[in-house]
Amino acid sequence: MKYYIISGEASGDLHGSNLIRELKKLDHSANMRCWGGDLMQQQGVTIAKHYRDLAFMGFAEVLMNIRTIKKNIDFCKKDLLAFKPDVLILIDYPGFNLRIAKYAHRHGIKVFYYISPSVWAWKESRVKLIKAVVDKMFVILPFEQTFYQKHHYHVDFAGHPLLDALENETNKITSFTEFVNENKLSGKPLIAILPGSRKQEIAAMLPIMTGVVDKFPEYEFVIAGAPSLPLSYYQEFTRDPSVKIIFDKTYEILHHAHSGLIKSGTSTLEAALLNVPQVVCYKANPISIWIGRRLVKIKFFSLVNLIMNREVVKELLQEEMNETTLELELKKVTDNTIERKKLLAEYDLLKNMLGGGGASKRLAELMYGYLTNEKFKVQSSKFKE
Repeated sequence: MKYYIISGEASGDLHGSNLIRELKKLDHSANMRCWGGDLMQQQGVTIAKHYRDLAFMGFAEVLMNIRTIKKNIDFCKKDLLAFKPDVLILIDYPGFNLRIAKYAHRHGIKVFYYISPSVWAWKESRVKLIKAVVDKMFVILPFEQTFYQKHHYHVDFAGHPLLDALENETNKITSFTEFVNENKLSGKPLIAILPGSRKQEIAAMLPIMTGVVDKFPEYEFVIAGAPSLPLSYYQEFTRDPSVKIIFDKTYEILHHAHSGLIKSGTSTLEAALLNVPQVVCYKANPISIWIGRRLVKIKFFSLVNLIMNREVVKELLQEEMNETTLELELKKVTDNTIERKKLLAEYDLLKNMLGGGGASKRLAELMYGYLTNEKFKVQSSKFKE
């Protein structure tokens, strides 16, 4: 069978590579042409476009690169029709992928979508488009099934692929002693600091995060540095010179961490799945937060709390994120045995809700099952591009 797969970001490249590996186990004659990155390419597929040529973040950057984006869309449409796939598999990346979904649907190509756009948080109007042009949607968050059911649209949940990705990564991780020696650490229990990868986030949060270091002398604080930023930038906002900054080893840091201060985002879920008791932090421009709270319809900022539909990890947002409150909440998850046990038990429930390991395998089996079922046909509609 012929598969055309589109991923436009690093996370999609990771999850796409695991899906490709599992699909190839089921379909030994699989012919795959992809938009992705090095991880997908390592699975032996042809890369039509690398995601580094596609990632334009922010309104201004999109406007500045509008011609390039249009060229990429035009190229994709021609390349898709020339390849004539049995199925188009779209991975996340909704701004681009939903446009290609419309085009593929119009030309009678089966469309599978993996990792739903966050229509439950904002742009709920996109559900109408998804129902019209996507033949099968595969979601990674359990509550998304209920959301789509409300819109009379069946979706499949095979589990969260991050569990598989983390298992693959942690199998490569060295012992705590080796990690300490390699990075010249003291050997004290670690408190991980993940302040994000954007300069504005780091500038707003890192001084506060490192401002509580002297309150925890029996621990060593380690910052997980983003490879896109220089060491000097972190040092500008690190108030305690004893704090270590380690690049390109986020999973290792989390794996060995006793607890953590984690910026709201995917990292909160990664920390939870790696059993790191955490305090979730976020501080941004007040105007951006004001606008965001009116556009985004969610009760929580962290993925952990969103999935569990209640406050499992403490979220400190905006003015609540100050040194006094941060110290208090960090002590609860670091020194309080009862609080830690309670939180780790909640993490076990979270993993069960996410389906446990093997999500990529279950997903591939679902997709291949639909593709080999004669009863499954492309759903025609009058939707126009």
